Amino acid sequence: MKFSAIALLSLVAGAACAADGGQQGVQVGDLDRKVEPCNDFFAYANGTWRAQNPIPASMPRWSRRWAAGEANKDQLKIILEAAAATRSQKGSIDQLTGDFYASCMDEARIDRLGVEPLEPQLTEIANVRDHDGLQREIQRLHAMNVSVPFNVYGLSDDRDPNEVIVQVDASGLGLPDRDYYFKTEARFKEARARYLDHVRKIFELAGYTTGDARAAAQTVMRIETSLAQHSLDNVALRDPTSTDHKMTFAQLQQLTPNFGWQQYYATSKLPTGELNVAEPEFMKEVDRQLKATSLADWKTYLSWHLLHSAAPSLSKPFVQEDFAFNSAYLQGAKEMKPRWKQCAESADAQLGEAVGKSYVEKYFPPQAKARVQDMVKNLRLAMGETIEGLQWMSPATRKRALEKLSTFNPKVGYPDKWLDYSAVPISRDSYWHNVVAGRQFNVRDNWSTIGKPLDRDRWGITTPTSDAYYNPLLNEIVFPAGILQPPAFNLAVSDAVNYGAIGVVIGHEISHGFDDQGAQYDAQGRLKNWWSDADLKAFQTRTACVVKQFDGYFIEPGIHHNGKLVLGESIGDLAGARIAYRALEISRRGKAPLPTIDGFTPEQQFFIAWGQFRGDEIRPEFARSMVQGDPHPIAKYRVIGPLSNLPEFQQAFQCKADAPMVRKAADRCEVW
Repeated sequence: MKFSAIALLSLVAGAACAADGGQQGVQVGDLDRKVEPCNDFFAYANGTWRAQNPIPASMPRWSRRWAAGEANKDQLKIILEAAAATRSQKGSIDQLTGDFYASCMDEARIDRLGVEPLEPQLTEIANVRDHDGLQREIQRLHAMNVSVPFNVYGLSDDRDPNEVIVQVDASGLGLPDRDYYFKTEARFKEARARYLDHVRKIFELAGYTTGDARAAAQTVMRIETSLAQHSLDNVALRDPTSTDHKMTFAQLQQLTPNFGWQQYYATSKLPTGELNVAEPEFMKEVDRQLKATSLADWKTYLSWHLLHSAAPSLSKPFVQEDFAFNSAYLQGAKEMKPRWKQCAESADAQLGEAVGKSYVEKYFPPQAKARVQDMVKNLRLAMGETIEGLQWMSPATRKRALEKLSTFNPKVGYPDKWLDYSAVPISRDSYWHNVVAGRQFNVRDNWSTIGKPLDRDRWGITTPTSDAYYNPLLNEIVFPAGILQPPAFNLAVSDAVNYGAIGVVIGHEISHGFDDQGAQYDAQGRLKNWWSDADLKAFQTRTACVVKQFDGYFIEPGIHHNGKLVLGESIGDLAGARIAYRALEISRRGKAPLPTIDGFTPEQQFFIAWGQFRGDEIRPEFARSMVQGDPHPIAKYRVIGPLSNLPEFQQAFQCKADAPMVRKAADRCEVW
């Protein structure tokens, strides 16, 4: 093959570059050279790594990227163990994180207590005597982040993002999503049967007899099925107009006359201004159930969701049963993560910015932040040049698209302001009480934003998290220190590799502002159409190409991706790869060309870096779960899908026009 000859001829030059102390290139040992890159680039880029690194028993998928995410927890372990080894001043970060971690690691005490830490809350539910008491209990559960049967939180108004308002959203299901309650395929029927058995076992661990536990599980399933029947499916939830239902407090009360909102708001200290109800039909069903379902059944339902939420924080039998259903059955994991890792994850979840501040100080140097910020600048320039060159977009719409791009707010590494957890009552006495204290703080902190000027310095993700996001309401792209680690980003590697990994991620998040969801929000983050009719139609024609492409990707016979469900993420990958490639070129303007390293040109390094960053091996159970409810495609198609649309990829590897990794011109998708 031509590519093989080119690689061989340039091998000496690349080796010399590396030997002379040049920057590192791609992970050559990860490549499966038995596979031609133009036939199956996913297998080529990372096949050997996957073969030599089987999925750990505790994980549902595995790659260098996921290994890096787990390595972050190794770093958190060092921080948390050091904090737990000392007795620090009350309210300090070391006291809070150290005592939280120590209480979680005290398995002997947790196992000795069993369900006892939960008994005061279970007794509260059992003692409910009327519907007023039931509603008070729902509020108490919400205050500790047990969101049943609905959820209440603060978020920017879709129509005026500078106003933070109450959002009332559907919740209260124990299965992964509403379709699990209705689909007739064997795997969904089996999931329902396994769920019933799981609910029964948890009730038995809480002290119910087998007969009572079985009856309680049937009650839970009956209520949840009714709620699920009135919930939007995953595709509908992707359309922001389907969840935009602004109303007054009086209209909320009229929508759900059987619920005492005045009492709820007063207890929660929420202002009774305008709010949004994401799913009015769901809330009508909740209201109907409040009247039609017996108090005894409601108490069973609330008790289940309290137990369901608390199980990972209780004694070993609860933890094991929770793992058996939610991780082993639904995701295919073979064993639980080690206790220390569970505790590190829990500390990050409840005290995220306290843990994150220590993490940044130790593991994220200033020069890393500066280099990523420079990459973000180039990616924004690349997106601007892309928009400027679009032939299908009219000048008026193009002007508004560029205006939106100009208002993007990039956040890199860590917040400028950290949350103050000093008043959170954390001790070493009870792990569950610490979890509740952390949850209550986070709920109160969120509720406290409602009715106040928007604080754009807040983050929606913890600093050690290996992930990134785009928020259309704030028009911000966010990259925490946790993802700015190898293999996503590395100060030691070439720009070609960094742009192929974290660069595509940055481009992905930028393009979310212009995907099928983000494109519905304007430069000020308002849910408002800024497109001409003709341009919107042209845009939707282009996105339909992506839907069709991903509808054709099967994970096994009979189960394929839902193109509409994964549309936003697939647009993000396609546009991310395209504009990151362009940004790499921008970064080299006026500079010497990047070197060939290990036989690979900079262009080849770029694409291989993306294939290696997304090189997941995945368990079949988890793949099925993703296809059902996750808006992200599985990793194989996040590599093959976008790259097969790019002429730049075809050129870099000199692929023939009929190669599997080259889509025919008539089928090629291009959105941005």
